Amino acid sequence: MKGVSGVPRALFVHAHPDDESLWTGGTMARHARRGGEVSLVTCTWVPGTARHGELLDAARELGLSREPIMLGYADSFVPESAPGATPFVSAPFDEQVAALVAHIREIKPHILVTYDAYGMYGHPDHIHANRLTCAAADAAAIGAYRPDAGEPWQVRSLYFITIPETTVTTLKPHLTEDSHLPVSGTPSDRIDLAVDVDDCLGSKIRAIVSHKTEIARSASMKAFGALPRDPQRLFLQWESYLRRDLVPGGAELA
Repeated sequence: MKGVSGVPRALFVHAHPDDESLWTGGTMARHARRGGEVSLVTCTWVPGTARHGELLDAARELGLSREPIMLGYADSFVPESAPGATPFVSAPFDEQVAALVAHIREIKPHILVTYDAYGMYGHPDHIHANRLTCAAADAAAIGAYRPDAGEPWQVRSLYFITIPETTVTTLKPHLTEDSHLPVSGTPSDRIDLAVDVDDCLGSKIRAIVSHKTEIARSASMKAFGALPRDPQRLFLQWESYLRRDLVPGGAELA
């Protein structure tokens, strides 16, 4: 089952603005170039903030089918991301599942993409996004669950962003301890999909650079930007995923 173009529709669920570009920007741009509908849910930050405007710029660079959907929760470490809103990890889980299910039933993606169960490097918002996405994927297909949220929709495959063990080993000598990098990555034989995004690297880099506020603030972003050419190229050129099919055969992301 595919979209009108013959390419599956893909919905990416990310915790914060910039995550979509840094971790999946090449895959998103590549999938869009193939004619696939690419949509994005961003769980934190709200319209009217600087980082929301930067996210819109990044989304245009990546070829998204529509403006990013903002769930409107606060970044766990940045309250001003959504003034007065509940932190993403503290909000009622059932409320969040219902909200994401409504978006899934409207967009009807064949593929959902989010972080692996460890959030790649243990960030609580990333871990929570994984749990939310998995729960919503299951709930969206159940007719008795929130019939007011639209007709049931069966997602075919889940893809979980991860970092290869070999990449961690290569980057570790060049990064400080506070950089967002896991202690150990995923062994190569466990990775289901490694996407070479070299043909979309320009779009990915322009999308990353759109997030000017985070680049100026984040020590990790500065550290990644200061990597020597070859390690930086390795980090930017390859995007890796674990895959879980929810129906026989699933759907191909790339």
